[in-house]
Amino acid sequence: MNKKTWRDIVKKKGKEKITVLTAYDFPTAKALAETELDSILVGDSGGMNVLGYDSTLPVTMEDMEMFTRAVARARPPQLIVADMPFMSYEISVERALENAARLVRCGAEAVKIEGGKEVTEVVSALVRAGIPVMGHVGLTPQRVLRIGGYRTMGSEVDQLVEDAKALERAGAFSVVVENSYAEAARAVTESLSVPTICIGAGPHCDGQVLVIHDILGMSDVRPYFARMYRNLREEIRAAVQEYVRDVKSGSFPSSENYKERKPHLNAKENATKVT
Repeated sequence: MNKKTWRDIVKKKGKEKITVLTAYDFPTAKALAETELDSILVGDSGGMNVLGYDSTLPVTMEDMEMFTRAVARARPPQLIVADMPFMSYEISVERALENAARLVRCGAEAVKIEGGKEVTEVVSALVRAGIPVMGHVGLTPQRVLRIGGYRTMGSEVDQLVEDAKALERAGAFSVVVENSYAEAARAVTESLSVPTICIGAGPHCDGQVLVIHDILGMSDVRPYFARMYRNLREEIRAAVQEYVRDVKSGSFPSSENYKERKPHLNAKENATKVT
């Protein structure tokens, strides 16, 4: 598979659905690299799914750099998009440029920023600096305190559309629409010339993104909008229990799992010569 860029994502609008999954580590990225997936999102959701945080708010730039480096080392053909974490771009445009550059140096090929009209100055500055930007409207988890919880967005369709169009004008190459009513997501999709990528916003977007832990059954709480394709938690639990039984019973390790040093073949010959 040829290496994908942000341009390849844009070209799919209206022609082919875009597929995106999160990854935060090397082995997961290696596995995704062998699929037909279009893009890997190094999400700040790794704070919850890998580091055990209750939200994405505690995630730091150092956390995101660690996740991004691990994914980039797998050299996946998919476009690598890294989340800008909470307070990494809100303080100033200069701070946003510095932090985005840090992620690019770690291997990110684009960054994602949450927010609408209020972040367009940052988006424009990043694009001018040569860093592709993916926008993010609807439910924005980094603003969960102001929103008042993880709730479905899009009641004010005009506002959602206005925010998305402002991101497009600022230079965003795509826009994530999260946890919003399907009708609102459709309105956003039809209003933009760049692709929309839904998570919990229905079938009318140009693509879909999910958290890898949700589709593999590794999440403590699976969102209503996610589909579990495998239950790896059950597989891991069963494998560990089987391992424990084998060790305690003595059936592991067996002969194929260890080596014994054999006596030197010439020892008997040398003894014969001496006598």
